[in-house]
Amino acid sequence: MRTAPTILHLDMDAFFASAEQASKPSLRGKAVIVGGLGPRGVVSTCSYEARVFGVHSAMPMAQARRLAPNAAYLVPRFGLYRQISEQVMGLLRELSPLVEPLSLDEAFVDLEAGETAWDERSALLAGRKLRADIRAVTGLTGSVGLAACKMLAKIASEQAKPDGLVLIEPGTERALLAPMSVRILPGVGPATGDHLRRGGISTVGEIAEAGEDELVRLLGKAHGLALYAMALARDERPVVAERDTKSVSVEDTYDVDIHDRVRVRMEVQRLADRCVQRLRGAHLSGRTIVLKVRRYDFSTLTRSETLRGPTDDPSVVREAAARLLEAVDTTGGVRLLGVGVSGLADYTQEDLFAQAQAQQALERAAEDAAVVVDEGAERGGAEAVEEVAGEAVGPAAGRVPEVPEPAAERQWRAGHDVRHAEFGHGWVQGSGLGRVTVRFETPDSLPGRVKTFRIDDPGLEVAEPLPLVARVPSAMDAEG
Repeated sequence: MRTAPTILHLDMDAFFASAEQASKPSLRGKAVIVGGLGPRGVVSTCSYEARVFGVHSAMPMAQARRLAPNAAYLVPRFGLYRQISEQVMGLLRELSPLVEPLSLDEAFVDLEAGETAWDERSALLAGRKLRADIRAVTGLTGSVGLAACKMLAKIASEQAKPDGLVLIEPGTERALLAPMSVRILPGVGPATGDHLRRGGISTVGEIAEAGEDELVRLLGKAHGLALYAMALARDERPVVAERDTKSVSVEDTYDVDIHDRVRVRMEVQRLADRCVQRLRGAHLSGRTIVLKVRRYDFSTLTRSETLRGPTDDPSVVREAAARLLEAVDTTGGVRLLGVGVSGLADYTQEDLFAQAQAQQALERAAEDAAVVVDEGAERGGAEAVEEVAGEAVGPAAGRVPEVPEPAAERQWRAGHDVRHAEFGHGWVQGSGLGRVTVRFETPDSLPGRVKTFRIDDPGLEVAEPLPLVARVPSAMDAEG
């Protein structure tokens, strides 16, 4: 293990909720809860003000509403969060080429590899500068942990929360860890923690005292040896810059179980299209199509089909997902559906089978059109014409009837951005009964006024999120 605290762990503070507070002046200093707002939704993130009431991540949203009925409940804006995450990760990569992202708001950095830090003093300087840069660029705060290994750096960042920096000096690790719960160690979840407690072990210090043999007896060789080493503050895991994506998937949980088989098929098709969009956005393709179905009784089924070559063709993914669905019984109802693609590659093999299917579909469509024309000629000759909305259509009119698509109903999600032709930029406070309530404010304004509109108000439209920090024009911009 290293002799200098040159492993940095960054964890953004209450990331989603903090981003919402930064973009909405009226919510600053108030309880904010972000997550799925339906009956089966769960809390993604909550502000520190909400945590005072006992709300925490992964809690059922219904329970959160009972604990904090007056909090602001918002639907996540992942597009905004990804933009901020890219800014933060860019700052980390300025420190070192070895950055290991764990999620949108969390990452390890090897400062030594970037020659940014080599001792305690230089590591502290790097950590302080990073926190200042994050605040300047994003307007948000992050907590930083510095230590000689990844495990301890993560523990340090937890101790630093919120908006702090903690450095664990080499040589003090075992004394720091000894009184902590065994759950602080990576890989120790509720089941392992209970198993250790039944064996008389509740703290990290007691793991170290128990010894290797006892840990192996309790947990098996691999897990026992790894846990004993961590209790002695030994963690040799390196910071890995690139973690290969193993799969791309999307899934939806439904507020009410879906019983209609036709609706289930339509949802699977929609999820397949969304999955392909993400696949193409990452410039990837995949060979294995995976369908996930969670039924009414919480039983979860997965089915997969491996193609002859990688594809990013939406029709191929849709058809494979549809075939997989045929093998799943959804009689009792479905509460969650998901479609994924694995076996990823950065190229697409031309799928001749899919092309042949597409060509056959075109040929069938042409044949069907020819039959329609023939039938029309038989019924009324070449002059047979239909009237649709006062316009002549049909074979004799030179065009086929078009069925108008129903207008998509606009959805106003709580917390999402909108713009009004008269009042400017705002965000949705809530909607229902044909009305939508909007608060008009921006990240750099005072708390704004509230207005209520009909959901079909022609002056109201969905808008893109505004930057949390206004970009200051540079000298280069002036020259350009």
